[in-house]
This record gives sequence, structure tokens and C-alpha cells, in this order.
Amino acid sequence: MNTEQTARTGRTRPPQPKVAVVTGAGSGIGRAVALALAQAGWSLALAGRRAEPLAETAAAAGDTEALCVTTDVTDADEVAALFTAVRDRFGRLDLLFNNAGTFGPGGVALEDLAADDWRAVVDVNLTGAFLCAQAAYRLMKEQDPQGGRIINNGSISAHAPRPHSVAYTATKHAITGLTKSLSLDGRPYRIACGQIDIGNAATEMTERMRTGILQANGELAVEPVMDAADVARTVVHMAELPLEANIPFVTVLATNMPYVGRG
Repeated sequence: MNTEQTARTGRTRPPQPKVAVVTGAGSGIGRAVALALAQAGWSLALAGRRAEPLAETAAAAGDTEALCVTTDVTDADEVAALFTAVRDRFGRLDLLFNNAGTFGPGGVALEDLAADDWRAVVDVNLTGAFLCAQAAYRLMKEQDPQGGRIINNGSISAHAPRPHSVAYTATKHAITGLTKSLSLDGRPYRIACGQIDIGNAATEMTERMRTGILQANGELAVEPVMDAADVARTVVHMAELPLEANIPFVTVLATNMPYVGRG
């Protein structure tokens, strides 16, 4: 139906689905958020290092239009290719969920952490998040209508560390600075940025919570977890706010996890 037909019949075209890029979309929180966005009617660009898990997420999303792009977020050229593919396929971008991340080597004391292991965590968690945010920012700034939203996956570790987690904790504190800078620099272009700090969502990465994890007092303790779907619902709520409103920071955690009062 063209514009003249719309005016004559009084009918309006159905709104086009909004478009989201989800990094780390092959598993865990990334998959849960992708599926929740699909259920809410979003089109998806699914990014991750391995093609097969991305295809599984796309299949689970049902009839949702989904583009799968194998991407190493630490590689600037691959990140650029991801967002070029999004522009070519969908014509615009409404949301980046900056989710790809790694804990790095577990249980390694600070004095024993290899420099290469430190760099690997920084490259994924911080540089990767920056590269994706930068590419999304460029696309959102240039598109018409202008603007969009970036949601960074922070962590409880953006507030309080666990033992032997210096690289992960440092990068998650840095994500908070990235979120604030993106939020400020995006103001002239209707680009909103927020951060979700997640505690003990039940995923492959948090399996050790169920068997016992080192506490600040040196003891091992089993910690409660929550369903990743509870995180996903929160992300969808943040994503679907009008661009005139923003949730800059939100914390979602398993109710009884040792966070308030940790240490």
C-alpha cells in the first residue's frame, strides 16, 4: 500500500520490526536475551565465534528474521563486517546488546596470572565491547531516523570482586566507564546507553555456583542462581523504552546470593 492509498483508506502500515544485534548469542544470557527479543517481535543479528550455536539460537527463535554472523569481537575488521551485514540486511539498527565476555582462567591468584591471560580477558570484555559499541554508534548516528540504544552487560563484579578475578573485575569496572561515556557522547544523536549488572544467572558459565565457589573469607559455598529468562525480560524492558527515556544502570541478581554484604 502506497502513501496515497494509506491516506485514502485511513489504514496505516504495520510498524517494521526493530533490529537488534546480540553478541555472544550462541549460549547463556545472549541466547536467552535473543529469544526474548524475538518473542517481543524484534529482528535479530546474532553474533558469536561459532556458527553452529548461532544457528541453534536462530532456530529456537522460530519465524523471527535472524541473521547469523560469526564474529570475533576482538577483531576490528570482523566487527566492522558484522555491522555492515546488519546495515545491508536490515537497513538500520535499533539495539546493540553488548554481551560477549569471558571469565578468563579460573582460580588463578593475582601474582600467578599470565600477562597473555590478562590481555585475553581485556580484549574480549573491554576492547570487544568498545569495538561493537563504536560500530553501532556510527550506524545509529548515520541512519534515518537517527538514534538507537546500546545495553552493556556489566556484572556484579562491576561493584564487588570475587577472589582471584582481577582481570574480569577490572574489565567490568571499565564497562561502567564505557557505559557512561557512550551515554554522554550519544546524547546529540538520540543514542541511549545503559548497563545491566547480573548476578548468578543460571548458564554454562555459572555452573560452578551450584557445586561451591570460593568466598571472600576463603571458604567454599554453594550460591543460589536465577533463571536467565529473568535477565532477558529486564533487557527487553530496557530495550523497548522510548529513546527519550533510559535506564542507565540496573542490577538483577539471585535474591539470596552473597552480594549485599559480600566480603
